[in-house]
Amino acid sequence: MKEEKDFLAKEPLGKLLAKLALPTVAAQLINMLYNVVDRIYIGHIPGEGALALTGLGVCMPLILIVSAFAALVGNGGAPRASIFMGKGDIKSAEETLGNCFTMQVLISVILTLTLFVGNRSFLLSFGASKNTIEYAVSYMNIYAFGTIFVQMTLGMNAFITAQGFAKTGMISVLIGSISNIILDPVFIFGLQLGVRGAAFATVISQALSCIWVLHFLLGENTFWKIRRKNLRLRRKVILPCLALGLAMFIMQASESIISVCFNSSLLKYGGDIAVGAMTILTSVMQFAMLPIQGLGQGAQPIISYNYGAKNKERVKNTFWLLLKVCFIYATLMWIAIMAVPQIFAGMFTTDASLLIFTKTALRIYLACVFMMGIQIACQMTFTSLGNAKSSIMVAVMRKFVLLIPLIYIMPMIWKSNQTMAVYLAEPIADFLAVTFTIILFIFQFRKSLKLMDS
Repeated sequence: MKEEKDFLAKEPLGKLLAKLALPTVAAQLINMLYNVVDRIYIGHIPGEGALALTGLGVCMPLILIVSAFAALVGNGGAPRASIFMGKGDIKSAEETLGNCFTMQVLISVILTLTLFVGNRSFLLSFGASKNTIEYAVSYMNIYAFGTIFVQMTLGMNAFITAQGFAKTGMISVLIGSISNIILDPVFIFGLQLGVRGAAFATVISQALSCIWVLHFLLGENTFWKIRRKNLRLRRKVILPCLALGLAMFIMQASESIISVCFNSSLLKYGGDIAVGAMTILTSVMQFAMLPIQGLGQGAQPIISYNYGAKNKERVKNTFWLLLKVCFIYATLMWIAIMAVPQIFAGMFTTDASLLIFTKTALRIYLACVFMMGIQIACQMTFTSLGNAKSSIMVAVMRKFVLLIPLIYIMPMIWKSNQTMAVYLAEPIADFLAVTFTIILFIFQFRKSLKLMDS
């Protein structure tokens, strides 16, 4: 068994990162299709596509909250389990897996009840108008019942990837995404269920992925298995996982809060068309960011395992390789978006006025996306090293300290075009946040390497 796991310490880094990251990147892109495919199909519903797309966009804060709780547990527990594996402590790795599984189930029950009872109130406060609220409620009433499948698929799949089974993790997402692509047109157009059809397709697809993930973690091919004896929650096991996952939770949950701030401001200054454009902007941002996060997740087992094994040079070299690849990808995406924004906008709508509006907004909103490769590489490395405090700091700085205030400050400064001023808050916050992250990372990374020596 040890020889099987030592590939994380011995294989050439370029080959190993490609082996782990390419399936993870593919999984991230495929996972993105859940929401993006829904938006593409809904945006093309004859006669009501633009309003239906805006209604779905208003649902995004709630959907992001569900994903954030999955990240809280999965992205906190999986790196800790990898570090234990690097130390040869499989017992602690399995205790971590078992406790995280139980926590995911408990969170799923609470979220399902909360979403089903309060979704209309949430959606109205999140920027839904009288024109879009029924579309949003129709989607969330159904989506709420699939919360446990989303939690299990996203949260537990992190424990598959963290062991080095990147292809298996990719298949988990591929199963659900292909199912969603097939079922969406059947439910939306074939059965004429519209927005409700998109929700049904998403829930069924996530259920299929969930079955695959749990089958693997209960089977014989995994290094860590879900065992009954480890399901009882223990404070000393679960609390460090939640602390480490808090940074990723803040990143994703803050997207929900920020989505609310953006939608409310845009509804005030630009109306439904500005909120509809924001749905497209966040979709393109996901398309740009998720592969970088996939690269980080691919590097995570390498960094965590070798950190646990006290292999300093391999940790250092893995980070620099990750940073280069992330920066190059982010820069290429930035060039493409700046050059042909109409192609990205045209994926989601055929409405002429929305298309023209979104083309300009894209160039403003994603003006600094080339820098985000640095941000993600540093933050994922913090998490891989178990440095919860620094990871939380950079997440809070970008979202809460910078972006949210700027959403409200920029329209007061650029009064001639207050709608575009709201979008401008994003690149300004990105630039300042990356600068802060670089400075913090220089000091903290050196500190982590010195701790390995001692």
